[in-house]
Amino acid sequence: MDRGLTDVRAQGSVAEWPPPIPAGEDTAMRIVVIGGDACGASAASGAKRALGAAAEVIVLERQPWTSYSACGIPYWMAGEVDGPDGLVARTPEQHRANGLDLRTGWTVTAIGLADRTVSATTDTGGQEVVPFDQLVIGTGAVPLRPPIPGIDLPGVHGVQTLDDGLRVLDSMHRDPTRAVVIGAGYIGIEMAEAMKRRGLQVTVVDQAPQPMTTLDPDMGALIAQAMEGMGISYRGGEPVQAIEAGDSGRAAAVVTERGTYPADIVVLGLGVRPNTELAAAAGLPLGERGGLLTDDRMQVLDHPGVWAGGDCVEVVDRITGRRLHVPLGTHANKHGRVIGANLAGGDLRFPGIVGTAVSKICELEISRVGLREQEAKDLGIDVVSATIRATTKAHYAPGAGPIHVKAVAERGTGRLLGCQIVGQAGAGKRIDAAAVAIWNEMTVEEVTSCDLAYAPPFSPVWDPVQIATRKLTSLV
Repeated sequence: MDRGLTDVRAQGSVAEWPPPIPAGEDTAMRIVVIGGDACGASAASGAKRALGAAAEVIVLERQPWTSYSACGIPYWMAGEVDGPDGLVARTPEQHRANGLDLRTGWTVTAIGLADRTVSATTDTGGQEVVPFDQLVIGTGAVPLRPPIPGIDLPGVHGVQTLDDGLRVLDSMHRDPTRAVVIGAGYIGIEMAEAMKRRGLQVTVVDQAPQPMTTLDPDMGALIAQAMEGMGISYRGGEPVQAIEAGDSGRAAAVVTERGTYPADIVVLGLGVRPNTELAAAAGLPLGERGGLLTDDRMQVLDHPGVWAGGDCVEVVDRITGRRLHVPLGTHANKHGRVIGANLAGGDLRFPGIVGTAVSKICELEISRVGLREQEAKDLGIDVVSATIRATTKAHYAPGAGPIHVKAVAERGTGRLLGCQIVGQAGAGKRIDAAAVAIWNEMTVEEVTSCDLAYAPPFSPVWDPVQIATRKLTSLV
């Protein structure tokens, strides 16, 4: 199995670096950034901070908000946090005070690589062409909206931007009593919790037999069982055929091949795809999953002076060397940091990912990292797995709850390749220990012997992750 990234890093041409800055006090290098959220704003801020007056940094953002947490939207919908302003880490005004020429209400319509310009429409209806010396693309991702009849009805909501959140709240002000969530991935189950906390009857429908297809089915089954126990109805293996309108013209029911589920509000949790139409039209290289291709400095392959990061790019899986689309704010912020430093003449690298993620639905915490068992087998890797049930604390400690851990290792080498956790409070963040182990190519014996913290209020004497890897030591 190829462990390295050499093949990926070697792709693409090398630009003259650092880029020449024109002489003269009034001729700063112009950096244009498309997108003012996690990656774009981080890249712009880092470059401006490092270059100062030597760079003019223009950020074009179509929304009125910048640097906000899309991951926090379900918790805003649940009423647990304030929004939308409470989800904003840095406002446009704050960015401008730090020297950025940040323009909200600007929608980029074309990228001209030959003349090094971007074209945009403004919130006043005007048309603008902005030249650039260096370009950063941080256009993010857009929700998947399959061609289901009725998917564009009023009352059917994607959840990707703060504007989406405001539209969901508008539907909530109509006093709904029943919600149907389509899709049982991260956003789907988080929005199911949000609707439940709002007092609605919640049904989740998904085409997969079990929720959370980023987990193996046996672990997903634990989530389905827990959802039913929480009063959330899970209907797996039911592809949606249509969304029907009521007398008001708004969504009133979701139809699958097995039944019809009444709904006053419908939430789409079907995942996202890279927002790369602009890049594709400009002739920039895209991968198999539709994301922009970059080297590990986040420069677009074979296009010196064009950079990209965040949810619009594909990233390298450190375990297999594959390129994947993994839209997470953690990666986007790191991409922005790398791009900002490199725009200023640095040499930072983004070393890839191992697929770490964590989520929750009500009191159930869910996390995963690395390869699933079936995924590894499909890739031709000979693996063994072990699943254990333990407690989040010493069994006699107040608040101890159940935790299930599944670990996957390569037969022969014993290298830990994956871990999945489903459990009560205190379970989810344990995935970080497995993530560090997988990042550093540790074996299950090394993980089992690792010096992790113990006290009865925090863990059994053997941490549940180590219980799972200990069980694997006899199988590899």
